[in-house]
Amino acid sequence: MSANYKLVADRLSRGETIILDGGTGTDIQRRGAPMSGETWCAEANLTHPEIVKAVHQDYISAGADVITANTFASSALVFNNLGRDHELSMVDNAAVRLAKEAASGSMVAVAGSMSTMRPMSLGSDRNDLSLGWTEAEARQLFRNKARILKDAGVDFIMMELMRDTDYAVWACESALETGLPVWIGVSTERDTAGTLRGWGRADCRFEDIVAALAALKPDAMSVMHSSPNDTDEAIAVLKQYWTGPIGTYPECGYFQSPDWLFVDVISPEGLLDKSRDWRRLGASIFGGCCGIGPDHIAVLAEELRSL
Repeated sequence: MSANYKLVADRLSRGETIILDGGTGTDIQRRGAPMSGETWCAEANLTHPEIVKAVHQDYISAGADVITANTFASSALVFNNLGRDHELSMVDNAAVRLAKEAASGSMVAVAGSMSTMRPMSLGSDRNDLSLGWTEAEARQLFRNKARILKDAGVDFIMMELMRDTDYAVWACESALETGLPVWIGVSTERDTAGTLRGWGRADCRFEDIVAALAALKPDAMSVMHSSPNDTDEAIAVLKQYWTGPIGTYPECGYFQSPDWLFVDVISPEGLLDKSRDWRRLGASIFGGCCGIGPDHIAVLAEELRSL
């Protein structure tokens, strides 16, 4: 366990508040880096490193205790589908290096993000579920991704947008095999009947997802990339199966590949009010996902850090 992660873990064990960063990919887009229709913000690690590093620096200046390297969009499944497996290490090493440079000299922990993102259609926010891999194929791709992140020197692995009981389980188990601390972020949305489902996986009940992933015994679990309006109920479901540290980092706006649309953006004060509610429900880790920026994180850090 790295010294920076130990500091985070010790604070969590004492019930103290941990502040995450906000939406890395969306803030990279907001600053002018073009988004790819195939790999979203992943290419920015190579084409616009100064923007990526500046995003991390601004979140640290805002008060984040944890920043997440720009490795969510460099999905092992997407790169495999594109025939670019050999490029994954280069992209992710660049991402982790930029995050570590930004955090240099501080006690900020650097997480490596892992997703199960599949290719998306332009103008859509949905993964193409017609593209599939066997369990053995997917596990091997996830193991490779996790190994790359570990070798690059991340302090822990952040599993993000976990929304099913197949690929998410395979990916999380692959991350845990590295021996690094692992945080699992689950994502949800409501179906037409108002029932919580996996985000983009209407065939998976949110409760089933939580039960399967909590059983893996990660170091923390979060409700992330979900509407603030759904997060309260999602925390209640999570608490049925999980007694460890709980985090919240919602999204606002929506994705219309390849760009994030900053609409109906929650204000920093609005996010603070919701985070206070989530604190009362048992959360101790707070931040933001897509659409949430440094201004939001600065307010959370100032108001919640002493709790």
